Amino acid sequence: MDMPKPGPGHKRLEMMTGTWEGEETMHPSQWDPKGGTATGRTRTWLALGGFAAIFDYDQERDGKITFTGHGVTTFDPKQDVYVLHWFDCMGSPPEVFTGRFEGDVLTLAHGGPMHARMTYDYRQAGKLVSKMEMSQDGSDWKTLFDAVYTRS
Repeated sequence: MDMPKPGPGHKRLEMMTGTWEGEETMHPSQWDPKGGTATGRTRTWLALGGFAAIFDYDQERDGKITFTGHGVTTFDPKQDVYVLHWFDCMGSPPEVFTGRFEGDVLTLAHGGPMHARMTYDYRQAGKLVSKMEMSQDGSDWKTLFDAVYTRS
């Protein structure tokens, strides 16, 4: 029996790969009342025969790592949806985000009790423009952070 091969949806995961680093602007929130800037770094690689993109993330502020996370992104061809399983140093249960690409922009979201939405914009070669938004009700969104990363 021939093993399955990644399809076109899985191939889009390739644009995520590499080492990305850039400045993040943290907007005032319940987690960071003052806001400020940070340096974000993500290392992403394809795994599982090209069926998943796995990444490790860290955020540095004032010379110290202040936040870390780990993600696994896959594509579900039956539902034509991307799925991100997110784990981080906050100790929360894993979060599951789902979404789709529109052109070269991937938007992933998950529901309450606190709704979250991530946007990954790959339209510029070698750049990743990203934003995370939060909402209590899923309709009134506030930006938690936005960032521009460069692939090294």
